[in-house]
Amino acid sequence: MNIECKDKTYVWHPFTQMQEWVENPQLVIAGGDGIRLIDTEGKSYYDGVSSLWLNVHGHRKAEIDQAIISQLGKIAHTTMLGLASAPAAELAEKLIGIVPSGLRKVFYSDSGSTAVEIAVKMAYQYWQLKGSTKKQKFVTLTNAYHGDTVGSVSVGGIDLFHRIFGPLLFETIHVPSPCCYHCEFPGQAGECESGACITAVEKFLEEQHEEIAAMVVEPLVQGAAGMLTQPTGYLRRIRELTKQYNVLLIVDEVATGFGRTGKMFACEHENVSPDIMTMAKGITAGYLPLAATITTDEIYQAFLGDRASQRTFFHGHSYTGNALACAAALANLEVFQQDQVIEGLAVKIAAAKSKLAGFGELPAVADIRQCGLMIGVELMADKKSKTPFPADRQIGHRVCMLAREYGLIIRPLGDVIVFMPPLASTANEIEVMLDIIYRCVQEITG
Repeated sequence: MNIECKDKTYVWHPFTQMQEWVENPQLVIAGGDGIRLIDTEGKSYYDGVSSLWLNVHGHRKAEIDQAIISQLGKIAHTTMLGLASAPAAELAEKLIGIVPSGLRKVFYSDSGSTAVEIAVKMAYQYWQLKGSTKKQKFVTLTNAYHGDTVGSVSVGGIDLFHRIFGPLLFETIHVPSPCCYHCEFPGQAGECESGACITAVEKFLEEQHEEIAAMVVEPLVQGAAGMLTQPTGYLRRIRELTKQYNVLLIVDEVATGFGRTGKMFACEHENVSPDIMTMAKGITAGYLPLAATITTDEIYQAFLGDRASQRTFFHGHSYTGNALACAAALANLEVFQQDQVIEGLAVKIAAAKSKLAGFGELPAVADIRQCGLMIGVELMADKKSKTPFPADRQIGHRVCMLAREYGLIIRPLGDVIVFMPPLASTANEIEVMLDIIYRCVQEITG
Protein backbone atom coordinates (compact mmCIF):
# COMPACT_ATOMS: atom_id res chain seq x y z
CA MET A 1 0.00 0.00 0.00
CA ASN A 2 1.56 3.33 -1.08
CA ILE A 3 1.40 6.56 0.93
CA GLU A 4 -1.58 8.01 -0.93
CA CYS A 5 -3.55 4.81 -0.38
CA LYS A 6 -2.64 4.72 3.32
CA ASP A 7 -3.69 8.35 3.64
CA LYS A 8 -7.09 7.72 2.06
CA THR A 9 -7.59 4.61 4.17
CA TYR A 10 -6.71 6.04 7.57
CA VAL A 11 -6.48 9.88 7.63
CA TRP A 12 -9.25 12.45 8.12
CA HIS A 13 -8.08 15.82 6.73
CA PRO A 14 -8.99 19.28 8.09
CA PHE A 15 -11.55 21.45 6.27
CA THR A 16 -11.87 18.69 3.66
CA GLN A 17 -14.88 16.90 2.17
CA MET A 18 -13.42 13.43 2.49
CA GLN A 19 -15.74 11.82 -0.08
CA GLU A 20 -14.22 14.02 -2.79
CA TRP A 21 -10.73 13.54 -1.35
CA VAL A 22 -10.91 9.76 -1.56
CA GLU A 23 -12.40 9.80 -5.06
CA ASN A 24 -9.65 11.94 -6.59
CA PRO A 25 -5.87 11.62 -6.98
CA GLN A 26 -3.96 13.58 -4.33
CA LEU A 27 -0.54 15.18 -4.11
CA VAL A 28 1.83 13.69 -1.54
CA ILE A 29 4.66 15.94 -0.32
CA ALA A 30 7.90 14.13 0.43
CA GLY A 31 10.34 16.98 1.00
CA GLY A 32 11.12 20.67 0.92
CA ASP A 33 13.94 22.92 -0.20
CA GLY A 34 13.88 26.66 0.51
CA ILE A 35 10.53 28.04 -0.65
CA ARG A 36 9.73 24.90 -2.62
CA LEU A 37 7.88 21.67 -1.83
CA ILE A 38 8.77 18.38 -3.50
CA ASP A 39 6.31 15.56 -4.16
CA THR A 40 6.91 11.81 -4.17
CA GLU A 41 7.51 11.92 -7.93
CA GLY A 42 10.27 14.48 -7.51
CA LYS A 43 8.32 17.44 -8.93
CA SER A 44 9.01 20.81 -7.30
CA TYR A 45 6.40 23.45 -6.45
CA TYR A 46 6.55 26.98 -5.06
CA ASP A 47 5.01 27.03 -1.57
CA GLY A 48 2.62 29.89 -2.38
CA VAL A 49 0.73 29.83 0.93
CA SER A 50 3.70 29.21 3.22
CA SER A 51 2.29 25.80 4.18
CA LEU A 52 -0.90 27.51 5.38
CA TRP A 53 0.66 30.83 6.44
CA LEU A 54 3.32 29.18 8.63
CA ASN A 55 6.63 29.01 6.84
CA VAL A 56 8.78 32.13 7.04
CA HIS A 57 12.41 31.49 6.06
CA GLY A 58 11.87 28.51 3.76
CA HIS A 59 12.03 24.80 4.44
CA ARG A 60 15.15 23.21 5.96
CA LYS A 61 16.60 26.49 7.19
CA ALA A 62 19.98 25.39 8.53
CA GLU A 63 20.01 27.61 11.61
CA ILE A 64 16.61 26.40 12.81
CA ASP A 65 17.38 22.77 11.99
CA GLN A 66 20.54 23.00 14.08
CA ALA A 67 18.79 24.70 16.99
CA ILE A 68 16.31 21.82 17.23
CA ILE A 69 19.08 19.22 16.96
CA SER A 70 21.06 20.98 19.69
CA GLN A 71 18.03 21.09 21.98
CA LEU A 72 17.45 17.37 21.41
CA GLY A 73 20.86 16.81 22.95
CA LYS A 74 19.53 18.35 26.18
CA ILE A 75 15.82 17.51 26.53
CA ALA A 76 12.83 17.43 24.19
CA HIS A 77 10.11 18.40 26.66
CA THR A 78 9.41 18.93 30.31
CA THR A 79 6.24 20.12 31.98
CA MET A 80 5.90 23.73 33.09
CA LEU A 81 3.58 22.70 35.92
CA GLY A 82 5.86 23.31 38.89
CA LEU A 83 9.04 23.50 36.80
CA ALA A 84 10.77 26.22 34.80
CA SER A 85 12.25 25.72 31.33
CA ALA A 86 15.31 27.50 29.99
CA PRO A 87 14.17 27.75 26.33
CA ALA A 88 10.71 28.94 27.40
CA ALA A 89 12.12 31.62 29.72
CA GLU A 90 14.64 32.82 27.14
CA LEU A 91 12.00 32.99 24.41
CA ALA A 92 9.61 34.91 26.66
CA GLU A 93 12.32 37.53 27.23
CA LYS A 94 12.89 37.82 23.47
CA LEU A 95 9.17 38.09 22.72
CA ILE A 96 8.65 40.86 25.27
CA GLY A 97 11.48 42.70 23.54
CA ILE A 98 9.66 42.80 20.18
CA VAL A 99 5.96 43.14 21.02
CA PRO A 100 4.26 46.53 21.54
CA SER A 101 5.19 48.31 24.75
CA GLY A 102 3.06 47.49 27.75
CA LEU A 103 2.83 43.76 27.07
CA ARG A 104 4.84 42.01 29.77
CA LYS A 105 3.76 38.41 30.47
CA VAL A 106 3.82 35.36 28.16
CA PHE A 107 1.45 32.39 28.49
CA TYR A 108 2.34 29.51 26.15
CA SER A 109 0.12 27.06 24.30
CA ASP A 110 0.34 25.17 21.03
CA SER A 111 -1.93 26.72 18.36
CA GLY A 112 -3.64 29.93 17.35
CA SER A 113 -6.98 28.54 18.50
CA THR A 114 -5.69 27.81 21.99
CA ALA A 115 -3.96 31.19 22.19
CA VAL A 116 -7.28 32.93 21.51
CA GLU A 117 -9.17 30.61 23.87
CA ILE A 118 -6.71 31.58 26.59
CA ALA A 119 -7.11 35.29 25.81
CA VAL A 120 -10.89 35.04 26.09
CA LYS A 121 -10.71 33.17 29.40
CA MET A 122 -8.10 35.59 30.78
CA ALA A 123 -10.22 38.61 29.87
CA TYR A 124 -13.33 37.07 31.41
CA GLN A 125 -11.61 36.05 34.65
CA TYR A 126 -9.78 39.38 34.91
CA TRP A 127 -13.05 41.29 35.21
CA GLN A 128 -14.48 38.74 37.65
CA LEU A 129 -11.42 39.16 39.86
CA LYS A 130 -11.67 42.95 39.60
CA GLY A 131 -15.26 42.83 40.83
CA SER A 132 -16.84 43.90 37.52
CA THR A 133 -18.81 40.68 37.33
CA LYS A 134 -21.29 41.95 34.71
CA LYS A 135 -18.52 42.24 32.12
CA GLN A 136 -19.03 38.90 30.39
CA LYS A 137 -19.68 39.76 26.73
CA PHE A 138 -17.26 39.91 23.80
CA VAL A 139 -17.38 42.07 20.68
CA THR A 140 -16.11 40.58 17.43
CA LEU A 141 -16.21 41.43 13.73
CA THR A 142 -18.53 39.78 11.25
CA ASN A 143 -16.62 37.20 9.18
CA ALA A 144 -14.06 36.90 11.98
CA TYR A 145 -12.00 33.74 12.31
CA HIS A 146 -10.03 33.09 15.48
CA GLY A 147 -9.71 29.31 15.52
CA ASP A 148 -11.69 26.12 15.99
CA THR A 149 -12.00 25.49 19.74
CA VAL A 150 -15.43 26.24 21.22
CA GLY A 151 -14.25 29.51 22.77
CA SER A 152 -12.44 30.74 19.67
CA VAL A 153 -15.37 29.75 17.45
CA SER A 154 -17.68 31.73 19.76
CA VAL A 155 -15.75 34.91 18.94
CA GLY A 156 -15.66 33.95 15.26
CA GLY A 157 -18.19 34.82 12.61
CA ILE A 158 -17.77 32.74 9.44
CA ASP A 159 -21.17 31.13 8.97
CA LEU A 160 -19.96 28.30 6.73
CA PHE A 161 -17.50 27.11 9.38
CA HIS A 162 -19.42 27.89 12.54
CA ARG A 163 -23.21 27.73 12.15
CA ILE A 164 -23.51 23.98 12.87
CA PHE A 165 -21.94 24.56 16.30
CA GLY A 166 -24.28 27.41 17.25
CA PRO A 167 -25.92 25.63 20.22
CA LEU A 168 -22.49 25.01 21.77
CA LEU A 169 -21.31 28.61 21.63
CA PHE A 170 -21.62 31.57 23.97
CA GLU A 171 -23.33 34.68 22.61
CA THR A 172 -21.21 37.51 21.25
CA ILE A 173 -21.80 40.98 19.81
CA HIS A 174 -20.99 41.20 16.09
CA VAL A 175 -20.03 44.54 14.56
CA PRO A 176 -19.53 45.21 10.83
CA SER A 177 -16.38 44.01 9.15
CA PRO A 178 -14.51 47.16 8.04
CA CYS A 179 -13.83 45.98 4.47
CA CYS A 180 -14.70 48.67 1.95
CA TYR A 181 -15.27 46.27 -0.96
CA HIS A 182 -17.88 44.32 1.03
CA CYS A 183 -19.24 47.37 2.86
CA GLU A 184 -22.39 46.65 4.90
CA PHE A 185 -23.55 50.27 4.63
CA PRO A 186 -25.26 50.92 1.25
CA GLY A 187 -23.81 53.77 -0.76
CA GLN A 188 -20.78 54.29 1.46
CA ALA A 189 -18.33 51.67 0.18
CA GLY A 190 -14.85 53.15 0.07
CA GLU A 191 -16.07 56.68 0.75
CA CYS A 192 -16.43 57.06 4.52
CA GLU A 193 -12.87 56.14 5.60
CA SER A 194 -14.27 53.54 8.05
CA GLY A 195 -16.50 56.15 9.74
CA ALA A 196 -19.67 54.06 9.57
CA CYS A 197 -17.92 50.96 10.88
CA ILE A 198 -16.40 52.90 13.75
CA THR A 199 -19.74 54.49 14.60
CA ALA A 200 -21.31 51.02 14.85
CA VAL A 201 -18.61 49.89 17.29
CA GLU A 202 -18.89 53.06 19.36
CA LYS A 203 -22.66 52.62 19.63
CA PHE A 204 -22.32 49.15 21.14
CA LEU A 205 -19.53 50.20 23.48
CA GLU A 206 -21.42 53.27 24.66
CA GLU A 207 -24.60 51.31 25.34
CA GLN A 208 -23.16 48.06 26.71
CA HIS A 209 -19.63 48.75 27.94
CA GLU A 210 -20.56 47.80 31.50
CA GLU A 211 -21.29 44.28 30.22
CA ILE A 212 -18.47 43.97 27.67
CA ALA A 213 -15.25 42.26 28.74
CA ALA A 214 -13.24 42.66 25.51
CA MET A 215 -13.24 43.26 21.79
CA VAL A 216 -11.38 40.71 19.67
CA VAL A 217 -9.84 41.91 16.39
CA GLU A 218 -7.61 40.58 13.65
CA PRO A 219 -5.46 43.67 12.99
CA LEU A 220 -5.38 45.12 9.46
CA VAL A 221 -6.43 41.88 7.70
CA GLN A 222 -9.19 39.35 8.31
CA GLY A 223 -7.35 36.41 6.83
CA ALA A 224 -9.74 33.44 6.67
CA ALA A 225 -12.59 35.76 5.70
CA GLY A 226 -10.89 36.25 2.34
CA MET A 227 -7.99 38.61 3.07
CA LEU A 228 -10.36 41.46 3.95
CA THR A 229 -8.23 44.54 4.52
CA GLN A 230 -9.20 47.33 6.91
CA PRO A 231 -9.06 51.08 6.19
CA THR A 232 -6.07 52.96 7.57
CA GLY A 233 -6.76 54.20 11.08
CA TYR A 234 -9.49 51.67 11.93
CA LEU A 235 -7.37 49.69 14.40
CA ARG A 236 -6.04 52.84 16.06
CA ARG A 237 -9.58 54.18 16.54
CA ILE A 238 -10.75 50.86 18.00
CA ARG A 239 -7.92 51.07 20.53
CA GLU A 240 -9.01 54.58 21.50
CA LEU A 241 -12.63 53.52 21.94
CA THR A 242 -11.87 50.42 23.99
CA LYS A 243 -9.77 52.53 26.34
CA GLN A 244 -12.47 55.19 26.54
CA TYR A 245 -15.13 52.65 27.52
CA ASN A 246 -12.93 50.48 29.76
CA VAL A 247 -13.07 47.42 27.51
CA LEU A 248 -10.06 45.16 26.93
CA LEU A 249 -8.65 44.90 23.41
CA ILE A 250 -7.53 41.44 22.28
CA VAL A 251 -5.52 41.55 19.07
CA ASP A 252 -5.17 38.27 17.18
CA GLU A 253 -1.79 38.34 15.41
CA VAL A 254 -1.78 34.60 14.66
CA ALA A 255 -1.86 35.20 10.89
CA THR A 256 -0.56 38.78 10.70
CA GLY A 257 2.43 38.41 13.02
CA PHE A 258 6.08 37.77 12.23
CA GLY A 259 6.48 40.00 9.22
CA ARG A 260 3.47 39.11 7.09
CA THR A 261 2.22 42.71 6.85
CA GLY A 262 5.66 44.27 6.40
CA LYS A 263 6.36 44.84 10.08
CA MET A 264 6.97 42.29 12.82
CA PHE A 265 3.40 42.75 14.05
CA ALA A 266 0.46 44.42 12.32
CA CYS A 267 -0.22 46.58 15.39
CA GLU A 268 3.00 48.47 14.69
CA HIS A 269 1.51 50.07 11.57
CA GLU A 270 -0.83 52.13 13.75
CA ASN A 271 1.23 52.25 16.96
CA VAL A 272 -1.36 50.20 18.83
CA SER A 273 -0.59 48.37 22.06
CA PRO A 274 -3.41 45.99 23.00
CA ASP A 275 -4.23 44.55 26.40
CA ILE A 276 -3.76 41.01 25.12
CA MET A 277 -2.01 39.78 21.96
CA THR A 278 -2.12 36.27 20.54
CA MET A 279 0.44 34.74 18.21
CA ALA A 280 1.26 31.35 16.65
CA LYS A 281 1.98 30.24 13.03
CA GLY A 282 5.21 32.13 12.22
CA ILE A 283 6.49 32.05 15.81
CA THR A 284 8.59 28.96 15.01
CA ALA A 285 8.91 29.82 11.30
CA GLY A 286 6.55 26.95 10.58
CA TYR A 287 8.65 24.25 12.22
CA LEU A 288 6.79 23.14 15.35
CA PRO A 289 3.46 23.86 17.09
CA LEU A 290 3.77 26.79 19.50
CA ALA A 291 1.60 29.74 20.45
CA ALA A 292 1.70 32.57 22.95
CA THR A 293 -0.86 34.81 24.63
CA ILE A 294 0.89 37.95 25.85
CA THR A 295 -0.69 40.37 28.27
CA THR A 296 -0.05 43.41 30.43
CA ASP A 297 1.12 43.54 34.02
CA GLU A 298 -2.24 45.07 34.92
CA ILE A 299 -4.05 41.90 33.86
CA TYR A 300 -1.39 39.59 35.32
CA GLN A 301 -1.46 41.33 38.71
CA ALA A 302 -5.20 40.73 39.06
CA PHE A 303 -4.54 36.97 39.25
CA LEU A 304 -2.05 37.19 42.12
CA GLY A 305 -2.89 36.04 45.64
CA ASP A 306 -2.29 33.20 48.05
CA ARG A 307 -3.57 29.69 47.29
CA ALA A 308 -6.63 30.15 49.44
CA SER A 309 -7.75 33.11 47.31
CA GLN A 310 -8.20 30.81 44.26
CA ARG A 311 -7.20 33.61 41.91
CA THR A 312 -5.07 31.25 39.85
CA PHE A 313 -5.60 31.04 36.09
CA PHE A 314 -6.61 27.39 35.88
CA HIS A 315 -5.60 26.66 32.31
CA GLY A 316 -2.74 24.72 30.74
CA HIS A 317 -1.63 22.21 28.13
CA SER A 318 0.60 19.15 28.34
CA TYR A 319 3.02 20.63 25.80
CA THR A 320 2.97 24.19 27.17
CA GLY A 321 6.37 25.80 26.54
CA ASN A 322 7.74 22.74 24.71
CA ALA A 323 11.55 22.97 24.70
CA LEU A 324 12.01 21.96 21.05
CA ALA A 325 9.40 24.44 19.85
CA CYS A 326 10.88 27.24 21.97
CA ALA A 327 14.36 26.45 20.63
CA ALA A 328 13.01 26.71 17.08
CA ALA A 329 11.31 30.01 17.92
CA LEU A 330 14.51 31.44 19.39
CA ALA A 331 16.41 30.48 16.24
CA ASN A 332 13.60 31.99 14.15
CA LEU A 333 14.01 35.36 15.88
CA GLU A 334 17.78 35.19 15.40
CA VAL A 335 17.29 34.62 11.66
CA PHE A 336 14.93 37.61 11.51
CA GLN A 337 17.71 39.74 12.95
CA GLN A 338 20.73 38.27 11.16
CA ASP A 339 19.07 38.19 7.74
CA GLN A 340 17.42 41.60 8.24
CA VAL A 341 14.14 40.04 7.15
CA ILE A 342 11.86 42.95 8.05
CA GLU A 343 14.20 45.46 6.44
CA GLY A 344 14.20 43.49 3.20
CA LEU A 345 10.43 43.22 2.84
CA ALA A 346 9.71 46.62 1.29
CA VAL A 347 11.16 45.73 -2.10
CA LYS A 348 9.28 42.41 -2.16
CA ILE A 349 6.00 44.05 -1.20
CA ALA A 350 6.51 46.67 -3.92
CA ALA A 351 7.24 43.98 -6.51
CA ALA A 352 4.01 42.19 -5.60
CA LYS A 353 2.02 45.43 -5.76
CA SER A 354 3.42 46.27 -9.17
CA LYS A 355 2.62 42.83 -10.56
CA LEU A 356 -0.87 42.82 -9.02
CA ALA A 357 -1.71 46.09 -10.77
CA GLY A 358 -2.02 44.17 -14.02
CA PHE A 359 -4.57 41.75 -12.59
CA GLY A 360 -7.30 44.39 -12.80
CA GLU A 361 -7.44 44.01 -16.57
CA LEU A 362 -8.78 40.46 -16.21
CA PRO A 363 -12.61 40.53 -16.47
CA ALA A 364 -13.09 38.16 -13.55
CA VAL A 365 -10.83 40.00 -11.09
CA ALA A 366 -13.19 42.08 -8.98
CA ASP A 367 -10.95 43.18 -6.11
CA ILE A 368 -7.27 42.97 -5.24
CA ARG A 369 -6.41 43.19 -1.54
CA GLN A 370 -2.84 43.44 -0.31
CA CYS A 371 -1.31 44.13 3.08
CA GLY A 372 2.39 43.41 2.97
CA LEU A 373 2.72 39.88 1.61
CA MET A 374 -0.84 38.92 2.57
CA ILE A 375 -2.72 38.99 -0.72
CA GLY A 376 -6.23 38.09 -1.83
CA VAL A 377 -7.55 38.27 -5.40
CA GLU A 378 -11.35 38.07 -5.47
CA LEU A 379 -13.02 36.66 -8.57
CA MET A 380 -16.57 37.51 -9.69
CA ALA A 381 -18.73 36.55 -12.64
CA ASP A 382 -19.58 40.25 -13.06
CA LYS A 383 -17.35 42.60 -11.13
CA LYS A 384 -19.42 45.71 -11.90
CA SER A 385 -22.52 44.32 -10.22
CA LYS A 386 -20.48 42.20 -7.77
CA THR A 387 -22.20 39.06 -8.97
CA PRO A 388 -20.33 35.96 -7.79
CA PHE A 389 -19.73 32.85 -9.83
CA PRO A 390 -22.19 30.00 -9.13
CA ALA A 391 -20.78 27.96 -6.25
CA ASP A 392 -20.94 24.73 -8.23
CA ARG A 393 -18.42 26.08 -10.74
CA GLN A 394 -15.74 26.06 -8.01
CA ILE A 395 -13.76 28.75 -9.80
CA GLY A 396 -11.30 29.41 -6.97
CA HIS A 397 -10.62 25.71 -6.48
CA ARG A 398 -10.05 25.16 -10.20
CA VAL A 399 -7.63 28.09 -10.43
CA CYS A 400 -5.58 26.67 -7.56
CA MET A 401 -5.57 23.13 -8.96
CA LEU A 402 -4.41 24.43 -12.35
CA ALA A 403 -1.61 26.35 -10.61
CA ARG A 404 -0.16 23.03 -9.45
CA GLU A 405 0.36 22.05 -13.08
CA TYR A 406 2.52 25.15 -13.44
CA GLY A 407 4.49 24.46 -10.27
CA LEU A 408 2.69 26.55 -7.62
CA ILE A 409 0.73 25.40 -4.58
CA ILE A 410 -1.94 27.85 -3.41
CA ARG A 411 -5.35 27.50 -1.74
CA PRO A 412 -8.54 29.51 -2.24
CA LEU A 413 -11.04 30.90 0.23
CA GLY A 414 -14.16 30.43 -1.86
CA ASP A 415 -13.42 32.46 -4.99
CA VAL A 416 -10.70 34.50 -3.33
CA ILE A 417 -7.27 33.34 -4.48
CA VAL A 418 -4.95 33.62 -1.50
CA PHE A 419 -1.25 34.28 -2.05
CA MET A 420 0.98 34.38 1.02
CA PRO A 421 4.52 33.34 0.10
CA PRO A 422 7.35 32.68 2.55
CA LEU A 423 9.10 35.92 3.51
CA ALA A 424 12.33 34.35 2.21
CA SER A 425 10.98 34.56 -1.37
CA THR A 426 12.92 36.95 -3.59
CA ALA A 427 11.17 39.75 -5.47
CA ASN A 428 11.72 37.81 -8.68
CA GLU A 429 10.23 34.62 -7.23
CA ILE A 430 7.18 36.56 -6.07
CA GLU A 431 6.73 37.95 -9.57
CA VAL A 432 7.03 34.47 -11.09
CA MET A 433 4.42 33.08 -8.70
CA LEU A 434 2.02 35.94 -9.44
CA ASP A 435 2.52 35.37 -13.18
CA ILE A 436 1.38 31.79 -12.66
CA ILE A 437 -1.71 32.95 -10.75
CA TYR A 438 -2.53 35.48 -13.49
CA ARG A 439 -2.23 32.80 -16.15
CA CYS A 440 -4.44 30.38 -14.23
CA VAL A 441 -7.16 32.98 -13.56
CA GLN A 442 -7.10 33.89 -17.23
CA GLU A 443 -7.39 30.28 -18.40
CA ILE A 444 -10.11 29.22 -15.95
CA THR A 445 -12.32 32.31 -16.29
CA GLY A 446 -11.91 32.58 -20.05
